[in-house]
Amino acid sequence: MSEQAFIELYDLQILLREGLEEAFPEMLWVRAEISSIKARRGSHCYLELSQSQEDGSLVAKVRAVIWAGKYTVISDYFESVAGSPLQEGMTLLFQVRVNYSELYGLSLIVNDIDASVMLGAQEEARQKTIARLRKEGRFETQKALALAALPYRIAVISAEDAAGYRDFMRHLHENEYGFAFQTVLFPAMMQGTQAPASMAAALEEAAGVGASNGGELPFDLIVILRGGGSKLDLLCFDDYDLAVAIADCPVPVLTAVGHDQDHHICDEVAYDSVKTPTALADWLLDLYEQEDEHISSYVSRLIMAFSAKIARMESRIDLLENRILSADPRNILRRGYVLALDEGGKVLKAAGRLSPGDRLSILFPDGRADCMVEIIRK
Repeated sequence: MSEQAFIELYDLQILLREGLEEAFPEMLWVRAEISSIKARRGSHCYLELSQSQEDGSLVAKVRAVIWAGKYTVISDYFESVAGSPLQEGMTLLFQVRVNYSELYGLSLIVNDIDASVMLGAQEEARQKTIARLRKEGRFETQKALALAALPYRIAVISAEDAAGYRDFMRHLHENEYGFAFQTVLFPAMMQGTQAPASMAAALEEAAGVGASNGGELPFDLIVILRGGGSKLDLLCFDDYDLAVAIADCPVPVLTAVGHDQDHHICDEVAYDSVKTPTALADWLLDLYEQEDEHISSYVSRLIMAFSAKIARMESRIDLLENRILSADPRNILRRGYVLALDEGGKVLKAAGRLSPGDRLSILFPDGRADCMVEIIRK
């Protein structure tokens, strides 16, 4: 076997390292997706960065690390800007230094992270979704529905173990007025890539088959509840398909998603929106309280009207009573008059009806005198 020229592996690695250091002497910005991340506060953060084609096929990947001294600063700043910690699936700009180890091969040392690529892409996608929905006229579909004056049958789309759902139920059903509501939970995923489809399916189930067969819709109102979360957690509420499902729902839909500063496409296409689940419970209670005040005012007006009518009727009764009393023969007799009655007990109003020998009675206030007619003088 003839001798062949060769190089030691270590020497090859040295040459590769020196070549890379010469090719990339300065730090550079690299756009990549986080395909895996292992981090613990106070320790190093190990990443796998990758790039995929539109069909999802992987075309490149590399190991990366953020040393502990940098990781705390970078992660805190990133979360304050992006509203979420670093996590898998994010496409970001990484400021890196190319590193090559004779033992571990190629890796990137991360010096800084810029979230602008991710945030810009999200906002661009959001604006495209809004424009598409406006062109399709879906922003006014829910607004044209008629909401029941007092929504009683309420379908709730939320996660059963969510704090926002528990707050809504407690605030609504334990209200100080004693107002009663019928609520039915339709569980759904409220964050992540599967959340839009899950919520859309819950909407379809809640709307039921009533609209398709001409029957009565099963609910007066459908509410979508989600408490606070990071901007990335709430991205699903800007999803086009979910927005369409809300807009096309035959039942009025109210949303209560996130914090006071959050506003999503789903809020815009819904019948109405409030900021938090508790605020939504207050919104419903306000409808009942206003109606209760209206009914109380109406009852007060009815009482006043009937009282006035009864007072007028009592006045008429008093007047009639006085007239009756003034015409009572007993009162006439008390004023010094007498009343003459024939034998049949009929009142005698004229002397011409009598003949000598007739018997009659004379009524006085204190008794009666029976008499016989002797002479009639005209």
